[in-house]
Amino acid sequence: MGQIQNPVKDYWSTETYATAVPFAPHLADTLVQSIEFDRTDRVLDIGCGDGKFTTSFAPSVNYVLGVDSSPSMINTAKTLEYGGAATDFRVVDCRHLEEDAEVMNGNWDKVTSNAAFHWILKDPSTRISKLENIFQSMKPGGTFFFEMCGHGNAPEKVTAFMFALVNQGVPIETAEAMCPWFYPSDVYMKNILESVGFQVKKIELYTKKQELKTFENGGGGLEGFMRLIGAQMLDILDSEERKNSAIEQICRMLRYGTTREDGSQWITHVGLRCIAVKP
Repeated sequence: MGQIQNPVKDYWSTETYATAVPFAPHLADTLVQSIEFDRTDRVLDIGCGDGKFTTSFAPSVNYVLGVDSSPSMINTAKTLEYGGAATDFRVVDCRHLEEDAEVMNGNWDKVTSNAAFHWILKDPSTRISKLENIFQSMKPGGTFFFEMCGHGNAPEKVTAFMFALVNQGVPIETAEAMCPWFYPSDVYMKNILESVGFQVKKIELYTKKQELKTFENGGGGLEGFMRLIGAQMLDILDSEERKNSAIEQICRMLRYGTTREDGSQWITHVGLRCIAVKP
C-alpha cells in the first residue's frame, strides 16, 4: 500500500484487499523473525495498511504508530488487537513524512514497512527525501527493516496491463507514466540507502511463485488481483465498459501462463527485503 497518485481517491478497500491479496501481510514474516525486538521499542510502520502486518511484531514492543494514505485501511487497523502494545493509526501521505510532527520527532527505535514501498517510492521527486526523512526520524542505532516488490516482479502482469491499455487506444507513453509500481534492484536500493546515511546490514532479492486464491477457494482470483492492484492504471479509461474490457483481455492473456493443471492460479513474485541501521 502507501501513497496513491490521486490523494483524494482511495483506491483501497479493506474487504477487497483481504480477498485479492491475503498473502500480503505475511510477505515479511521471514524478515520479522530475524529482528530482535525490545519491550521498550517505539516503532513506526509506514504504509501499514489494515494493520495485519503490524500484529506480527506489536506484541513484542511498547508502541507502534502506523501511517497510510488510505482512510479505509486506517479505519480497519484501528479495530485490531495488538497484544497489549500501545498503538496509533493515522492517515498520512507517506511520501511526505515531514508533514507529521510525531513521525519526525526522532524517537523511533525501529522503522518498518511491508508491501508498500513499491507504491510509495514510485515518485522519483520524493524518493530520496522520503528516505532522508526516515533516517532523520530514527534514534542513532535504530533499525530500519522493510520488504517490498523488487526488480523482475510479476513481469507478466506489467506487460499485460501495458498491452491492454495500448489496445484500448492509450499511448504507450501514457500507460508507462501511469504505471504505479516501482520495482528496484537490490544494488540500487543499497546505494540510495547508503547515500542518505544508512548502513545496510542485509539486502536481497528472492523469487517465489505466489498463489492467487480462486473465487471457489474464497479468494479474488486473477481478476480480483488485477482489478485491485491495477485500479490506478484502469482509471485512464473513461468508462466501466472499457475498464471491464481491458480486465477481460488481461486475464485472458495471463490465463494460460498462470493456471496450473489443478486450476490454481500463480504469479511470479520477486521480493526485496532489507535490514539497515542508523549509525
